[in-house]
Amino acid sequence: MSMSWKIALPLLAIAMVPGVAAVHAAAESDTYKQLDALMDVFERVRTDYVDKTEDKALIEGAINGMLASLDPHSSYLDARDFQNMRQTTDGEYGGLGLTVTTEDGAVKVIAPTDDTPAARAGIKAGDYITHLDGELIYGSSLTEAVDKMRGAPGSSLKLTLVREGETKPIELTLRREVIQIKPVKWETRGNVGVLRISTFNKQTGEATRAAVAGIEKKLGANLAGIVIDLRSNPGGLLDQAIEVSDVFLDKGEIVSQRGRGKSDIQRYYAKDGDLTGGKPLVVLVDEGSASAAEIVAGALQDHRRAVVLGQRSFGKGSVQTLIPLSQDTALRLTTARYFTPSGRSVQEAGIEPDVAVPQLSDATRADRPRLREADLRRHLINEIKDGTEKIVESDAKDDPRFTATAEDLKKKGITDFQLDYAARLLDRLAPAPVVQTAATAPGKVATPR
Repeated sequence: MSMSWKIALPLLAIAMVPGVAAVHAAAESDTYKQLDALMDVFERVRTDYVDKTEDKALIEGAINGMLASLDPHSSYLDARDFQNMRQTTDGEYGGLGLTVTTEDGAVKVIAPTDDTPAARAGIKAGDYITHLDGELIYGSSLTEAVDKMRGAPGSSLKLTLVREGETKPIELTLRREVIQIKPVKWETRGNVGVLRISTFNKQTGEATRAAVAGIEKKLGANLAGIVIDLRSNPGGLLDQAIEVSDVFLDKGEIVSQRGRGKSDIQRYYAKDGDLTGGKPLVVLVDEGSASAAEIVAGALQDHRRAVVLGQRSFGKGSVQTLIPLSQDTALRLTTARYFTPSGRSVQEAGIEPDVAVPQLSDATRADRPRLREADLRRHLINEIKDGTEKIVESDAKDDPRFTATAEDLKKKGITDFQLDYAARLLDRLAPAPVVQTAATAPGKVATPR
């Protein structure tokens, strides 16, 4: 019954509205003509191209060209790409520890991963990689570049970088390692807990809960608050962003994703219970904070659960679905946009911090280009332009608090100005500690004097 109904319905529509039927038939005819043209080109290339070609390579090239015409995040994953993605989301692979993209044929660094050869060598967001082992990689696909950077642990790779503000290329030789991505690290600064989340892989949610428990065990009742550091976090798995947000929220929507149709909406909500008991939070973001990191920052900001501090985030507000095509190939397709609880889309615009704080302890940061979603070719356009009001303040003018130089901060022992600022902010927000005296001890009543 259901199948016959689905067939009968369009036939009824054609009978009632012949003009619609004609338009539909014309569109179908155009589509088949274009597919015929594609096959004509395929046959012409395989028979007349100067060198012999492989059918598989031509077909994959056509698929990649189709997806490249959509947006920067949709792609075809062959067996090698599929394996690379699984390794990354599982949290372990052999390589340098870099998140990269392509821009007009050049390979550009989005962010190095913490505690990896790339981070230790000083590679920075915005650097361009021009050569690998002396070979020019300009014009190579992103897959080819990533393949060359990954490899057996212990093997070496020579990189040539171009950096804004540097007059000469930078040459580095790095040794590949097994990149075990530990998504969460924590420490304490006085009475403030610092939670560093570097990526959103399969372990991130569980690791965040364990880190919060560790901080609370160490500081106990003296815990003034927690800094959640999402800087240079390129994102990852949507379900892990939801888990991390849920750690700090007691109730309410975390994120919604909206597809092509008006009714194609999915909403995700927090479960009862804030694991921190409502302790003050500061979230650190910068231009390298993307995707899942922006979901967490946006959810905590909209619920007034945290003060977001730092610089405007990357602005990737789209959801990619992994659609298996065979046992070892898949399609990574942009299927929805995501929105924060208040209905904001961060696509292009990113998350604006409540308190804009530059990273003064990095002397070269101001001279480096900022790569964001809006800079990528064929990025999705943000169709919702809202005038969301800033929660704390507007820093449109030069702020006298941020006049110190990197050298000034170094003399004071401050190596990370944004983190130091966030920790001091939480110290100011924390309630005064309760000092128990004989007069206020249990069973006693203090009389005013």
